[in-house]
Amino acid sequence: MTLDQVYSPAEDSELLLRAALGDVRPADRVLEVGTGSGYVAASIQDRVESLVATEINPHAVASAHTRGVAVVRTDLFAGLSGPFDLVLFNPPYLPTSPEERIDDWLEYALDGGPTGRAVIERFIADVGRVLSPFGRILLLVSSLTDPDAVRELFARQGFVSFIVDNESLEGETLFVLRAMRDLCRMSPEGI
Repeated sequence: MTLDQVYSPAEDSELLLRAALGDVRPADRVLEVGTGSGYVAASIQDRVESLVATEINPHAVASAHTRGVAVVRTDLFAGLSGPFDLVLFNPPYLPTSPEERIDDWLEYALDGGPTGRAVIERFIADVGRVLSPFGRILLLVSSLTDPDAVRELFARQGFVSFIVDNESLEGETLFVLRAMRDLCRMSPEGI
């Protein structure tokens, strides 16, 4: 394990953890996507029925294991079926042009593509597949990624979303969006 290739918990991790602690229920089956060091998952796993985390970076997988987190090495939630009652994700959200890319494992935690939403778009397009009918999503986004555009992505996939917490930092504001299926738009068979 090479720790310089693992994203260290920072203000965004603390904000997602704070939102998660306010949302978790004892009976929840939780999935943390892109767990990184495992900081958030390790902090809530004793408060829920079950928790599994995913991570693409092998160094981060090893780090999360040292925190006692059950972690699967995969891209987002490929290969998982759920259902999960709560899905947490602190995605790579920094707008990054191709010439700014650094070819290392840490880049997976940072590079959000040109808009900062490349990974977020893939996540939102498929998260419904692993989410229980009344499940919730807590997604951390930055003012750099245009939270309104992210909320529109959720809406296009049949979710309602709203901001549950935020924190201003130098040069950006971080937000945690809570999203759930829009039950008014669902057919009875989908519930």
